[in-house]
Amino acid sequence: MDTRPVLFIDSGIGGILYCRHFLSRNPGESVIYLADRLRFPYGTRERGELVSILVSLIEKIARLAEPKIAVLACNTATVSALAELRERFPYLPFVGTVPAIKPAALASKTGKVGVLGTRRTIEDPYIMELARQHGGCTITGIAAPELVEFVERRFDSAAESEKRAMVSTYLNRFRAAGVDALVLGCTHFLFLLDEFRIEAAADIAVFDSVEGISRRVESLLETASETPRRENRLLLTGSAPPEPSWRAWADRLGFRLSLLEET
Repeated sequence: MDTRPVLFIDSGIGGILYCRHFLSRNPGESVIYLADRLRFPYGTRERGELVSILVSLIEKIARLAEPKIAVLACNTATVSALAELRERFPYLPFVGTVPAIKPAALASKTGKVGVLGTRRTIEDPYIMELARQHGGCTITGIAAPELVEFVERRFDSAAESEKRAMVSTYLNRFRAAGVDALVLGCTHFLFLLDEFRIEAAADIAVFDSVEGISRRVESLLETASETPRRENRLLLTGSAPPEPSWRAWADRLGFRLSLLEET
């Protein structure tokens, strides 16, 4: 039985929900969640820079823990660097998170699908290629860097009314474009999934990729571990002490918190 951990990588807290969902279905597995807080947010960075960043992080983690699968729990990292990472590390299976355009396109009655993400994700040609592959739907992409910052910095402390107000602002823009199916194309936005679905009401269906990512990782496991998992870890980049919010997340998840440079 392969007891090596499954690695999840994001620039911040966005991928935590993907990691938690996977563990809820596979409690015998061990995981490492790596938050690249030093370079948050990824969405403002250029493609080449992101490739370089992620190659360096994978090299460090490979030496540290020899993960058996690496999940890019970030749409921006996936569309920017997945192909290069697979070529650079052929021995390590990678799972990427890409916007769930296929189910959205199939569900749309108007053929107009919205994608809410970072600038880097929205502008990447891969998004239009996904649309072409799945029925040639019309894509309306909106970049929401301030929503990424909101989730990362203020999600826990913000009032429900503020969360719903921010979500409504974007939904109204998609409504004006005739969109009837919306894809949350940034893992951070999963924290606001309930708010999106409430505010979308009956006229816009909301889609995410969390279930599909867990299933994809499971398909790569040789056999699911049934023994109690080893200690799970939350790693942070940067030399500064962990902020209280990261300590709270580690406690919430039951993960051991440490710095990547100090391990």
